Amino acid sequence: MDARTRPTVVLIPVYNDWDAVVCLLSELNQQLAEPVDVLLVDDGSLAPMPAWPEFGNFRTVKVLHLRRNLGHQRAIAIGLFEAADRMRGSAVIVMDGDGEDRPDHVPLLLEEFRRRGSKDVIFAARTKRLESLWFRVFYALYRRLHLLFTGIEVRVGNFSVLPPEAVSRLMVVPELWNHYAAAVFRAKLPLQLVPLPRGRRLRGQSTMNFVSLVIHGLSAISVFSDVVSARLLVAASGFSVALTVALGVVVAVRFGTGLAIPGWATYAGGILAVLLLQSLLLAVLLVFQIIGSRTQMSFLAARDAHYFIAGRTVAWAAPATQVAMLAQAVEMERARSRP
Repeated sequence: MDARTRPTVVLIPVYNDWDAVVCLLSELNQQLAEPVDVLLVDDGSLAPMPAWPEFGNFRTVKVLHLRRNLGHQRAIAIGLFEAADRMRGSAVIVMDGDGEDRPDHVPLLLEEFRRRGSKDVIFAARTKRLESLWFRVFYALYRRLHLLFTGIEVRVGNFSVLPPEAVSRLMVVPELWNHYAAAVFRAKLPLQLVPLPRGRRLRGQSTMNFVSLVIHGLSAISVFSDVVSARLLVAASGFSVALTVALGVVVAVRFGTGLAIPGWATYAGGILAVLLLQSLLLAVLLVFQIIGSRTQMSFLAARDAHYFIAGRTVAWAAPATQVAMLAQAVEMERARSRP
């Protein structure tokens, strides 16, 4: 099958949130006018799968079962491996299953993806969030810390469209194991942002608590561990220089003038010397951290992902005649749009 005629793959990680996923897929089915393959990554769910309704615009709904709960970022990594290894669609849409990535925005992302020649990664850049005030306050603080430590502004989540070439390249990006969006930035894949507001959860309550969100944020920063270490090294070095100058001033005042208060120079010099020693020790540790991070390659999806896959289930499949009719309609639409 030619790459241009392959169906799009919609990748959604799921952990027990089946009710929300059914609502999401029902809305997505109404929004799409082309056949897609849906890949649900069951992240070690304990809740049973639901009865699936009819999906007129889907070719298949497949469930990839993981051997254990890995968290949604690592579930996405395994799902991308499955999409690259077996499904091989014309594009992969990554979205969350709770509805906060709105189904009516999927056609907009696909339109931008194809308008740019189906070569760039397209991310939804969040323009409005609907969470509580405390969440928005901590999220704003996290964005500033992320920018300070990495030099990259946080504007995106998981909601995105990837071309097959980008999915293939991510298979050898170790950082994909920690954070999907950060791995795309780290791999320097060509990408574009489409400003879109975030939606509301369709059903149920989120299982993400404050600790989980903190871990999620730290995972994103850890992708740039060498950059963070280098920035901290520069800061530690600058602090060491400032301490050295201050220590020199204390010595000069003590022995070059009569202004020193008895005992002042000893205490001030001792404190500055201790701080200088700690700053130099931190700088040495950061140097080794940078060297170590440049040699680590703990996870490669192309090599390791299959160890986490327990099995596959076809949850729903369209009749062959329906698939053929949908494919023909899409091809006719694309033919009319060609210059």
